[in-house]
Amino acid sequence: MNRYTVGSLIEAVSDQFERAGLVYGHGTDNPWDEAVALVLAQTGARDDVSEMQTDVPLSVVTDVIDLAERRVQQRIPLAYLLNRCTYMGLEFGVKRGIIVPRSPIGYLLQDGLEPWLPQHVGTLTDLCCGSGCLGIVAAHLYPDAHVTLVDVDPLACEVAQDNVTLHKLADRVTVLQADVTVGVDVPAADILLCNPPYVNAIDMQSIPREYRAEPDLGLAAGELGLDVMTPVLQRLPQLLNVGGLFVGEVGASAAAMLARHPQLPYIWPDLPMGGEGVFALEADALSSHTARL
Repeated sequence: MNRYTVGSLIEAVSDQFERAGLVYGHGTDNPWDEAVALVLAQTGARDDVSEMQTDVPLSVVTDVIDLAERRVQQRIPLAYLLNRCTYMGLEFGVKRGIIVPRSPIGYLLQDGLEPWLPQHVGTLTDLCCGSGCLGIVAAHLYPDAHVTLVDVDPLACEVAQDNVTLHKLADRVTVLQADVTVGVDVPAADILLCNPPYVNAIDMQSIPREYRAEPDLGLAAGELGLDVMTPVLQRLPQLLNVGGLFVGEVGASAAAMLARHPQLPYIWPDLPMGGEGVFALEADALSSHTARL
């Protein structure tokens, strides 16, 4: 086996990924960044020019090559191969069976919602939390907030709890297993986040293999992609405090949502890192809008 430095190993893996025609979108959007993520995760090297000439032990080279081969042959998202990922500069544990963190909402929370955010964030709820990434990012951004993470899937709740522990937030972040389409017994929140399943029935038939590796439970949302979001919208008056803000994501199902619920006073913020279908609703602007859902 050839000797590799960190830099040359990244180049080799990137070339392999490019030739394979992989589909990205689980934290990276090109073969080079995907190769960097894999090699740095396995070598422990920093993403720094000074470390690119560091020799990689042959045992680690073998591990990287094996993982790269699985990525190519099985089209498994890299986060599942590593059982972890980086999102918003933070590390999260991930298991196969849980959606890989990638929502644009995290970046909005950081610097894109200022005009509409409540003056004080004391309570925050993350519905359909998956790995818990959004609620945990929010807990870091709002150190006075008590956060509730909610998901219907026991495995998601387990992973979310592990991530709460990883981030040392157990004193103010709670994980709750509940079905948001039926109702959730949580205190009204100053900020309510919801990145639910939102892929419609037609799109579910044509998603790439990399996305097929993720659970249907975290993707599919009926004929229009709104089977989860609509019940959440109907309960907004109970879930939001006065002056509160709801931030939701429906991706490519945004057009269907606008057609079904045209009366809502949507805010469509710019997405600094790309994406689509992310919107906000101010509690004080809802008035009777939700009554007609």
